[in-house]
Order: sequence, then C-alpha cells, then structure tokens
Amino acid sequence: MKIPFSPPDISEAEINEVVDTLKSGWITTGPKTKLFEKKIADYINTSKAVCFNSATAAMEMTLRLLGIGAGDEVITSAYTYSASASVIHHVGAKIVLVDTAKDSFHLDYNQVEQAITEKTKAIIPVDIAGVMCDYDRVFEVVNKKRSLFSPINEIQKSFGRVIVLADAAHSFGAKYKGNWSGEVADFTCFSFHAVKNLTTAEGGAVTWRDVPGFDYEEIYKQFMLLSLHGQSKDALAKTKLGAWEYDIIYPAYKCNMTDLMASLGLVQLQRYPEILKRRKQIIEMYDIALEKSGAFSLKHYGEDYASSGHLYLVRLSDKDEAFRNNVIEKMAEKGIATNVHYKPLPMHTAYKNLGFDIKDYPNAFEMYKNEITLPLHTLLTDEQVEYVTSSLKEILG
Repeated sequence: MKIPFSPPDISEAEINEVVDTLKSGWITTGPKTKLFEKKIADYINTSKAVCFNSATAAMEMTLRLLGIGAGDEVITSAYTYSASASVIHHVGAKIVLVDTAKDSFHLDYNQVEQAITEKTKAIIPVDIAGVMCDYDRVFEVVNKKRSLFSPINEIQKSFGRVIVLADAAHSFGAKYKGNWSGEVADFTCFSFHAVKNLTTAEGGAVTWRDVPGFDYEEIYKQFMLLSLHGQSKDALAKTKLGAWEYDIIYPAYKCNMTDLMASLGLVQLQRYPEILKRRKQIIEMYDIALEKSGAFSLKHYGEDYASSGHLYLVRLSDKDEAFRNNVIEKMAEKGIATNVHYKPLPMHTAYKNLGFDIKDYPNAFEMYKNEITLPLHTLLTDEQVEYVTSSLKEILG
C-alpha cells in the first residue's frame, strides 16, 4: 500500500471551474478573485478579505500596511515554519523568537509577556496543525503591556497596543470560543498552498477585525496598492470604457492572486464543510487507534475550540531524534509517507546566522525531537487509516 502524505483533493468540479476561467479570456486578477474574496469574508464573518499569491505575502503586506520596519520588533514562535519569521526580516524589523510552553506546540504566553519592549509593534502567534492559539491570553498580554507601546503612525495609534497578526496558515475553518479563525486576531493570514485543507495551488488571504477610525474599504484599497506595484487601478478596473489611465502611488510589490487560482478556491470553499467533516472523522479514528500506543497526539477538539484538522502531530513519548527518524524510515518502507512539524527555527542555518541558539528554546526542542506527523487528507480511506495506525503500533511495539 502506498500512502502519500498530503495530496490535493481536486474533483471534476474544480477542473471544470478552471476550464471555464481559461475559456473566459480572463486568467489574472479579475471577477473570480473578487468573488472568492467576498466568499471568504462571508464565511468568516468579516467585512472584507484580500487574496494574495501566498500566506507569506499576506503576512508581509500586513506588516507593511501597519508601517512596521527598521527599529521595530515583532515576536513569533520558535516552533514554526520559516515564513512566520522571515516576513519580519523582509520588512527590516527585528525577529524576536519565543519558546513554546512546556509540552505544548503553542507559544509560552508568559514568555511573550516578558519579551514585549518599547520597540515591540506586533506579535505573530501560530495556529499550529489547525488548532488556534489561546487568543484570550494573547490579548490579555498585549493589553497588559499597553504602557510600553509607542505608535509611529495613525493605524498603530488606533490600536494603542501591540498588534496581533495571526499566522493562520493551518487554521482556515477552525473555531475558538465560537468565533472563526479570521475574526479573532486583529489581522489573520491564511494559506491555500497545495498541501492545505483548502487549496488554490499557491495562494493566501488576509482578513481583519474592523479597525477603529479606519474604514475597511480604505484598508482594502491599501492592500490592493501593496499587492500590485502601488498601481491605482488593477487590470479589471482598467477594462472599463475610457479608464485606461492609472497612477503609481508608490513603488510597491507584486503578489496578487489570479482568477485561475481563485477558480480552485471557489469550488474548494463550496466543498469545505464536507472536507472538514472527513478530516474530523480521520482524526477521531487516529485518536482511538493510538490511545494506548505510547504515542501522544495534539488534541484537535475541546469544549471551547474546534480545529480545522490540518495536521496530525504525534509525539513518541520518552524517545529521541534517532528513534523518531528510524520510525519515519520504517514507515516509509511500509509505503507510508510521514513528516515532521517542525524543526524549530533556531536549528536552521538562516536563524543560527541571525544569532539564535536552540539551547535557548528547550521546550521547542523537546516537542520537536520525538514528533512525527501522520498522513491526514481527504483522499485517505478508512482502510488506509487503519493501515497507518497498525503499522505505527507494530513499529513502536
């Protein structure tokens, strides 16, 4: 049996929608991208959404919208993928990495509180595997530290505290205390990469809670400028009769979503309730099968939260890297693709070169050293799930 790790779930409906776009003659940012943005905002209960070519672009453009740059500090987790931190570097701000809490994949909120200084402008919490952070605790921390916040522009003044920008690459469709991911943090950035629950091949989006004193249409307009060279009109607007002329307001960036990508997203969003339902079924099957195996998994569902079920993270208790890596090899021999989420940032060359040392992040290392991620996707059959769990238990046994 061959079980891939995370293939995209593409039906004939997505294929037909892409073909329709190809035949329409409009394949870049146009009517389907605008419709996809509206559908995302409707799904999440926000006034607006903006689509980009990646979640990375969405996070970077949000930092730029907020005016964050040289001389500023932004806090994020040491236990995440590079994008959560690299965007901070891109805008010229200082990356401040914080350890996870003990036996947790999420940030240590006490350490976040200690890390906030007069230079801190934002925090990027990471919703890992589809499970949202404790945002009540995050907002408690940033409100407690209001006196340290020194805004440098009008939008920062409207917050009057450190701004919470959620890296929700994994959590589209997740809930925290009855609210959707996307309506909890100040700004929330999603990924629609090929391995995500909802895919546009590449792609991402940002949503935001209404900002006091700032019209959401104005924020949307600023995101449009940032994503398309600072150009006052996009290609769709320029098609109106006599409306060819445009201005370049400032030299900005190029990271817009296309209608080809949005075509996939529109159909994926229609199918999303069933996608989430199937992911939950698989997680429950894994949980039951591995209950007494000595493998402990991240809990995806609780009284006040529900995951999007993006990744199934398992810790092999009391084991080390060598043991975990051997398990991955033995699973591969059985035709089962697995992964590791994540190798902490201070273990990578780029972040070592920035002065980070994994010794300063002991909890993150403890989570990483025996973590293995099992296949979790909607193309898995019940028989394949059983084969994955029985193979893992056999190897561990």
